[in-house]
Amino acid sequence: MRDYKLTQADKEFMQQAIELSKENVLNGGGPFGAVIVRDGEVIATGTNRVTANNDPTAHAEVNAIRSACAKVGTFKLKGCTCYTSCEPCPMCLAALYWAGVERIFYGNTKDDAKAINFDDSFIYDEIAKPYAKRAIPTINIMREEALSAFKMWESSEDKVEY
Repeated sequence: MRDYKLTQADKEFMQQAIELSKENVLNGGGPFGAVIVRDGEVIATGTNRVTANNDPTAHAEVNAIRSACAKVGTFKLKGCTCYTSCEPCPMCLAALYWAGVERIFYGNTKDDAKAINFDDSFIYDEIAKPYAKRAIPTINIMREEALSAFKMWESSEDKVEY
């Protein structure tokens, strides 16, 4: 890790994420928990509720991001750290980057997750493939028509950039 000294607080927040993951298993969810912290205070937590909510995006980190953003009233989590019981999947990693967290600590690795059938390697593999070789056809159509919204955005004077 880049010049970062692990603190007792880091360990305590990670333990909280781990406890959330264990409690979630007992409550019908997946074995994943996340805690978002700013200035030493927990802003929000999240657990994996994919099957409970019939929502493939309801991963612990995404749920924690949603709660944290709602609580602080902004879509950026500047100054925040995410503690998650498992290395984030591609979707969660992207969401954490979009949210602007400053650090991510994780417990289990993606290989640990793969060992219990939470395998994201196919997504990493798919992203690297040319569109024509992906398992789900990805086809570019009506680009010129779609660009009209981008042009509107570009010329809008009241847009909020992100």
